[in-house]
Amino acid sequence: MRAAIIGGTGYGAIELIRLINNHPYLEVGSVVSNSQAGNNFSESYPHLTDIINQPLESFDVNRLSEQNELVFLATPSGVSSKLVPQLMDKGIKVIDLSGDFRLRSQNEYETWYKHSAPEEKYLSQAVYGLSEIYAEEIKGAALIANPGCYPTATSLGLLPILKANLADSKSIIIDAKSGVSGAGRGLSLTSHYAEINENVRAYKLGAHQHIPEIEQVLKDEIGRMVTISFTTHLVPMTRGIMITAYVNLLGKISTSEVNDLYKQFYENHPFVRIRPDGSYPSTKEVSGSNYCDIGLHVDPRTNRLTIVSVIDNLVKGAAGQAIQNANLINDWDVRTGLNSIPMYP
Repeated sequence: MRAAIIGGTGYGAIELIRLINNHPYLEVGSVVSNSQAGNNFSESYPHLTDIINQPLESFDVNRLSEQNELVFLATPSGVSSKLVPQLMDKGIKVIDLSGDFRLRSQNEYETWYKHSAPEEKYLSQAVYGLSEIYAEEIKGAALIANPGCYPTATSLGLLPILKANLADSKSIIIDAKSGVSGAGRGLSLTSHYAEINENVRAYKLGAHQHIPEIEQVLKDEIGRMVTISFTTHLVPMTRGIMITAYVNLLGKISTSEVNDLYKQFYENHPFVRIRPDGSYPSTKEVSGSNYCDIGLHVDPRTNRLTIVSVIDNLVKGAAGQAIQNANLINDWDVRTGLNSIPMYP
């Protein structure tokens, strides 16, 4: 199956190409970058020399639909909402890695993203692509809203305990940390080497656009409103996200019992690994892979559960989950093309 990538020079796109290149049923089709159309891909990414030898194209919906069966949108927010209607009207399936189709409320989208919301006609067709939770809905969808990196790590970490009704949903505090690649390839003072090296910085307190996405997923799954405290930090590493979540428990339960609950919840989901008692994951241990590793600890003194959840933001938090969703759409094993062992060190 030929798969086009739009937004061809960003980190999400380059990770898609790496994964598709090792996928037995997908091949890289058109790669679209309006700003660099006509240039060879390896001019932007020399590590692809003699591997991906094709020119970047400008966006042409007729040519895309004739030459590709699936499109991955790796564009900034505010762009996908303009392209998706054209692609869907041509009957092509779309997996959107931007945030444009993740929030169901147009008003909420415009409040957090500061762009005009997508048309309701297309927004209503989008299926939220958290692969482990919505696999059945994803299988029949024509438009997948691929989740954000922070919401993926957070939702997978919180859902088992909340759905079991063992934790107070009003007590959720999330401390989140991301590598610099989450800021994209564009130049900015925030990600400048001298600013980020040997430094840790909190950003977008109470204003991160992933907050409503996390609250929407949790509300959908437990059936009541959830309001979280969510603080993001930029740390001096290239890849990786770690979220540390704290929730008050509603009764007495041990770490061992919580571990058993999580293992049962994810027993049929190969990309979520639950650590044994006393073991907590680090970002290096999932780097370059589609795994989400989760460690758990119940503090009997405070009766509070601490959840540590790590992913590679570019793989499970973006391109890897998009491939996982492509596997679901096509009824392929979800592990197809995603069996890479994490890179270490």
